[in-house]
Amino acid sequence: MSRNMSSQTVQTALFAATSGCPECGGELDSSGRETNCKDCGLVTDQDRIDRRPSWRTYDQEEQQRTGAPRTVTRHDRGLSTNIGSVDSADISPRRRRRLARQRRLHGRSKFTSKRDRNLAHGLGEIRRIASALSESNAVKEQAATFFREAQEKDLLIGRSIEGGAAAAVYAACRCNGLVTMETVADVARCSDSHIWNCYRTFLVELDLPIPVSLPVDWVARICSDLPFNVSPEIRQRALELAEQATESTAVNGRPDGVAAGALYLAGKESDIRLTQATICEPLDVHITTARQWFQEIEEHIVA
Repeated sequence: MSRNMSSQTVQTALFAATSGCPECGGELDSSGRETNCKDCGLVTDQDRIDRRPSWRTYDQEEQQRTGAPRTVTRHDRGLSTNIGSVDSADISPRRRRRLARQRRLHGRSKFTSKRDRNLAHGLGEIRRIASALSESNAVKEQAATFFREAQEKDLLIGRSIEGGAAAAVYAACRCNGLVTMETVADVARCSDSHIWNCYRTFLVELDLPIPVSLPVDWVARICSDLPFNVSPEIRQRALELAEQATESTAVNGRPDGVAAGALYLAGKESDIRLTQATICEPLDVHITTARQWFQEIEEHIVA
């Protein structure tokens, strides 16, 4: 009893420390449903609802939020609870079996339908793929939002959940930067054809805000992925060639292939032979593709 009273007294002191009585300036008492002045008895608030977050302690210097914040990467927004495992020798085997059964039933009760279970599986796959790619939480949340919208519009019917999750991660990565489909497919649990199928459907039906990638953007990506440092002169020349190729109507194709051809031509002009195999290795581009765009740039821009 004394412990509860002391906690209530500390809580009242914290509530009353922010303001005083508007009439006499005395101390306010907020221990009950009404807030009244201890000196004159003026009631300043009644039936008050405390909308502030819960705290672990009443000590103002050690107050901390309880629980994790809500997140879209969980099927229940992160509001569910889990029954943890207990490894104690004091618990009897009968009690241990009962706790295991309760834990199993509690896990099943989280899902109200098969649709909810598929959502949980897809969001878990999104977290796994994004973590394997070392992506930020913003990318995970955006991918989870794309997956939820696709499920609400019944775009996943007839398609694998793994493919939909990988397509959502690829779309979120494209919205926030440059990434190749091969990079996502390497850590996904399905083939790249399944990912492409889901991604094209998402792109059309969800109206994804994916920016158009340009060859200039891919030049910096290729230079950073090469196993050696590229000189600033070659990098700047490759950027100029890539920008001219973007403005030209004669050179029009996949941006990573055009960027690879521009970088190879810039190295050739500087007498530093960057092999086409070395340039294409960090990309999902074949050597013949880079050779084709190198010849197109050399013919229509440099000539």
